[in-house]
Amino acid sequence: MKILHTSDWHLGRTLCGRRRHEEFAAFLEWLAGIIEAHAIDALLVAGDLFDTSTPGNPAQALYYRFLCRVAASPCRHVVVVAGNHDSPAFLEAPRELLKALDVHVVGAACEDPADEVLVLHDAAGAPELIVCAVPYLRERDIRQVTPGESVRDKERKLLEGVRGHYAAVADAALLRREALAAEVPIVGMGHLFTAGGETVEGDGVRDLYVGSLAHVSPGILPACFDYLALGHLHLPQTVNGRDNARYSGSPLAMGFGEACQSKSLCLVELNAAGARVQLIGVPVFRRLERVRGDWEAVSARIGELAGGGFDGWVEVVYEGGEVVGGLWRRLDEMTEGRPLEILRVRNTRLTEQVLSPLHESETLGDLDVDEVFRRCLDLHEMPGPQRPELTRAYRETLAALAEEGWDGSAGGGGR
Repeated sequence: MKILHTSDWHLGRTLCGRRRHEEFAAFLEWLAGIIEAHAIDALLVAGDLFDTSTPGNPAQALYYRFLCRVAASPCRHVVVVAGNHDSPAFLEAPRELLKALDVHVVGAACEDPADEVLVLHDAAGAPELIVCAVPYLRERDIRQVTPGESVRDKERKLLEGVRGHYAAVADAALLRREALAAEVPIVGMGHLFTAGGETVEGDGVRDLYVGSLAHVSPGILPACFDYLALGHLHLPQTVNGRDNARYSGSPLAMGFGEACQSKSLCLVELNAAGARVQLIGVPVFRRLERVRGDWEAVSARIGELAGGGFDGWVEVVYEGGEVVGGLWRRLDEMTEGRPLEILRVRNTRLTEQVLSPLHESETLGDLDVDEVFRRCLDLHEMPGPQRPELTRAYRETLAALAEEGWDGSAGGGGR
């Protein structure tokens, strides 16, 4: 049979405050077409369908319309597990209704791990696939807190909890297959961070549990799975070099750090010889680009993009040593009337020099907005007579921003 493995849709996600509804709609329309064109028998979605636990109505509408379309296609089964961004209760609320469409949802770890084992049947009613649908395992699901325990104790308990849960689900699947008296393939699902997994800066992937604890060793995952479909990491990759254990990755670039990634889905063909995996490239529905360097490099690249009709979103990372006055204004002038849109400008010179700590223990949270501005004046060697007028104008700007709801913290962002 043919299985399509995907994950990390993050429906409802924004980028620099911009909604991405059209991109998500285009992706799901394309995905439905792929399912029909490749005669997919089962679709597996390994978590993080939504970007937040309380998705808005537009994101929900996309999700349910897609499920209805797939239910009307030749695809016989859809299996969805929750990720760390998802609300288990929200995903499971329509579970009984979705079962009528052959859509199976597991939002939270079950008290009996055997309840996470699904036996899927073909059109004639014969069992054709066993799915171990393990959702994101929250800390409370897999370990008990002991007063006074050390960080090492927490890590050990978390890893033991993950190992124990997957082992229990795998054992239940093997017992179920034995009862069926048929060599039905077993596929595992999960949403976790395996040790050695690759991430990129700005991809939005969160460490699970406490800090970087419980990056699960691939060796603790059951060996009985004919294929292991994982979610959480946005970069498509195998697990420990195993071709039949994979992260499908996010289908859309979730941030500018992912702008250069090639996105894909995993088409898995299961037969007596095992699992054969083919990657299906996902089209780019909106182009993203990160432009970095000094002013000469940045202006040259922005000129190339604007002149070439680039229709997408850009992040500029200014890394030059010189002070460039009116950086946003200059960039706006270069892109005026063009489809290219600059969503964010990051000035690393200000970050590294204006906000550089005076001592090792100082953090940005220790500074107020007046101190940040004073350091900026010092950095630019602003003459004494000009400082009072500049400071007055600065405080007037802060007052205007406060009226618009800005919180006044040193870490506040914006143009």
